[in-house]
Amino acid sequence: MRRVTKPVTAVLIGAGDRGLHVYGKYAQKFPDELKIVAVAEPIAIRREKCRKWHRITESHAFASWEDLFQLGKIADVAIITTPDQLHMQPTVQALELGYDVLLEKPMATTIEDCKTLVQKAEETEKILQICHVLRYTQFYSTIYSLIRKGKIGDIVNISMRENVSYYHYAHSYIRGNWHNRETSSPMILAKCCHDLDLLYWFVGAKAEKISSFGALTFFGPENAPEDAPEYCLDGCPHEKTCLFYAPRIYVDIVPLLRIAQKGGSFMERIISSLVLKYPALKKIPPFSKAKAYSGWPIHVITEDTSIEGRIKALKTGPYGKCVYKVEDHNVVDHQTVNIFFENEVTATLTMHGHSHEEGRSIRIDGTKGTITGRFLASGTKLVLYESLSGKKEVVLKTNMLDAHGGGDFALMKAFIKNVREQSKNGTMTSAKEALESHLMAFAADISRLEEKTVNLNELR
Repeated sequence: MRRVTKPVTAVLIGAGDRGLHVYGKYAQKFPDELKIVAVAEPIAIRREKCRKWHRITESHAFASWEDLFQLGKIADVAIITTPDQLHMQPTVQALELGYDVLLEKPMATTIEDCKTLVQKAEETEKILQICHVLRYTQFYSTIYSLIRKGKIGDIVNISMRENVSYYHYAHSYIRGNWHNRETSSPMILAKCCHDLDLLYWFVGAKAEKISSFGALTFFGPENAPEDAPEYCLDGCPHEKTCLFYAPRIYVDIVPLLRIAQKGGSFMERIISSLVLKYPALKKIPPFSKAKAYSGWPIHVITEDTSIEGRIKALKTGPYGKCVYKVEDHNVVDHQTVNIFFENEVTATLTMHGHSHEEGRSIRIDGTKGTITGRFLASGTKLVLYESLSGKKEVVLKTNMLDAHGGGDFALMKAFIKNVREQSKNGTMTSAKEALESHLMAFAADISRLEEKTVNLNELR
């Protein structure tokens, strides 16, 4: 007889892109595993959408997490996806109320707050799992397995690149929530704590010293095209030549069509290629499906994802602004990090916001061989080279994946399993484990700003 297992119940704190459209979608797809029973979200339209999607009673939908927590502990877990600087307080209170917690990365925006969260999880003996989703992907877990099996001997050096596409950088780090380090977090923390976590995981040792260089070089009023208005739709004379012309990204979705053209299914490649060549086809089925796309980043700029809704948002909202004229934009557009680990492995991480295609790349050299890999929006490829035999093996190759290569849902499955088994040891991305990557990011930020090498023991 098949055993019936009740779903894990959850309160959702923050019903934005990650909360509603990732973890909320998991609950919709796997209702036997996760059920969202309450939501706290200050934006009314998002709160109501979440309430309807998950059939939450009106008495369990709140504008603030403080109001929700007045009910006490009403579910098994709390999923917290508030803005970066609003992570610490609701997480502490959730742990004190007895919730196991899934917390979006970065876990906090200061060293002190990160340490506080680790200590609070240990004090309450509750699960605090950080959303370092890349550990859960097939791509990076395969790399980890190859390393642990000794396929390349002992690691000597790792080179990683976080190639943020020009449109993603413009969307998130100029026009979006992470455009100002004082109101969000440094880009090396917000974007690359993923990558630093992977380095720590692969190397199997803590970082000892870090140096870093970077700058905001290109985006500023001095590089604005002549006669460029404040908003793209205010009659910009450079719409045909500007990479960052907002309607091309959000209405014509040219960057997304190019991804599908490279790595989608056969039909997706054909449809995308034809629509890119003949834009008028978007008015005719099945090509009109491309025009109707409403996933990331479209649902970020407006809750009304119709073409009319998008245009309205671009006329007055932040995502329609000229990228050269966002006055309080101050995050780097390129940065390198040099790392010396306690076991004498060296590593470099390069991050920049000017790539033609979204994705990461990696090269790991060991005493017996090399691993190279590409983790792109259009697909992945992982190759193993054996130095002695000269053998080359394509270990993994896939077509287009979701933004995190299947890691989002794999993370959720692991979290639910840990909660059901009450296994803190099974939490691969616990707060204590995630602390190392965050300290590496803080060290890189300090090094860049103060122009010095940082000893990580001074931060621990």
